[in-house]
Amino acid sequence: MKQKHLGIACLLTLLLTTVVFCPAQDKPATETPGQNQANPPAQPPSPPSQTPPDKSANSNLPDAPSSSAAPPEVPISKQQPKRILGVMPNYRAVSAGAIPPPPTPKQAFIIATKNSFDYSSFIFVGITSAFAEWSDAHRSLGDGMTGFGRYYWRGFVDKTDGNYLVIFALPTILHEDERYYAKGEGGILKRAIYAGSRILITPDYHGHDTFNASEVFGRAMAQGISTAYYPKSDRTAGALAVKFGWAMGRDALTNTFREFWPDIATHVLHRHP
Repeated sequence: MKQKHLGIACLLTLLLTTVVFCPAQDKPATETPGQNQANPPAQPPSPPSQTPPDKSANSNLPDAPSSSAAPPEVPISKQQPKRILGVMPNYRAVSAGAIPPPPTPKQAFIIATKNSFDYSSFIFVGITSAFAEWSDAHRSLGDGMTGFGRYYWRGFVDKTDGNYLVIFALPTILHEDERYYAKGEGGILKRAIYAGSRILITPDYHGHDTFNASEVFGRAMAQGISTAYYPKSDRTAGALAVKFGWAMGRDALTNTFREFWPDIATHVLHRHP
């Protein structure tokens, strides 16, 4: 008798499960209320607020990729990574074809901070300081480890105040976008000229090309600040002009390397940028 009652209970449970769940299984996952009026579901549909949005249908959702990341429509071969070779910071680069909104002051400040205090910055300053000490760029700073230390902290201050002036302070005041917008197509010479010229031309917050006052005046102001901590013999107009030229040339070469890095990674190293 118990087995008979147990069988009836199992049969009723099976029928109830079929009635309740089968309509939900047959309904397409993307169906919205009102699409199938002929066969309405056995249970009322969930409120719209409980249904997660289809992010693939709208790329402008709040959690869409940020301006520092390449959007999905940009081919992998043209994307700018956050780091080149896993070492060189590349936070200022924008992938070819991407059109992000203007950076906010907070975003510009973060980029300047990352460029200044990234671990690779300490390595880079160490290399340039060692070369400067070896070549006696500033004789009054001395030689050996003592001289290297004097070169190092000065070089680090040069790099840091230049970054904050060029990337954050002046662009925020002048409404200029100091990120590098990669071209990604065209002849090698045309792209190289474009990349190098970005130290003189940059888009404003409205997307119009304008004179890159942030770069030019920012580097000049950094050289002016350096007169406070370099020896008197290195404060001449000629010495400052040479340092200014090196700083501008370095930024032009960096932009050029950014421009061609996706091509180098894809076609030479056979890897994703």
